[in-house]
Amino acid sequence: MPAPLTLPRIRWGDPAADRRALLVHGLGSNGPLMWRFGVALADDGWFAEAVDLRGHGTAPRALDYSIDAYAADLRITRPTHGLGWDLVIAHSLGGAAATVVAASDQGWTERLVLVDPAIHLAARDRDIVRASQERSFADPTETAVRAEHPHWHPHDVELKALSAQQASRWAVEQTSEQNAAWDVRDAASRLSVPTHVIGSDPKVYSIFTGPLAEEVLRNPHVTMSVVAGAGHSPHRDKPEATIAALRQAVEA
Repeated sequence: MPAPLTLPRIRWGDPAADRRALLVHGLGSNGPLMWRFGVALADDGWFAEAVDLRGHGTAPRALDYSIDAYAADLRITRPTHGLGWDLVIAHSLGGAAATVVAASDQGWTERLVLVDPAIHLAARDRDIVRASQERSFADPTETAVRAEHPHWHPHDVELKALSAQQASRWAVEQTSEQNAAWDVRDAASRLSVPTHVIGSDPKVYSIFTGPLAEEVLRNPHVTMSVVAGAGHSPHRDKPEATIAALRQAVEA
């Protein structure tokens, strides 16, 4: 098991709240980009904490960027008070790492919400992700982000540009290189906590769809909804619908 790193956190809500959630971003992003979830949960009486993953944001740098290494960091990330999380929300790469942890440590979280999770990346998806990251690093400015995503909230534009400026390009590249077999389907099959996938619209772009989604959904603990009209980051493309799906999943 890779040696874990201690991850920096950003917080929303009252620290004295009874319910505590962990928010985990995707590849090339940072903790603040999970702000939509943090604000919504705080409004609902939660205390939410988002982390910067290793090599991202202000987190420590390392040599190991395997999914297991990302998972090792999350495994030791616990609420300030209490033994485990009431809820973990994880996007893309974060969803893969959170799946590994939740499948092996039942006390880590009571409920899991995965946002277009990178459970298994086929060659086509890897190429699309790689091209997206290369564009981000080539021009890490708000102007470039706004041109590609003109409908995003100004906070998302600002923070997406910042995340490209903060992230280690080497770390992001190594995340692809070191996970030649990007596949945590076995872990997904062993999930035993209530898990809901907030999926992206395949008509736009989704990495969790088709036979992959059908396979994971054979696990009776896993359910799924799809945010119509949203791409890989539904919380930025269709935030209101995504938060509605989150609230329905948490209340189920």
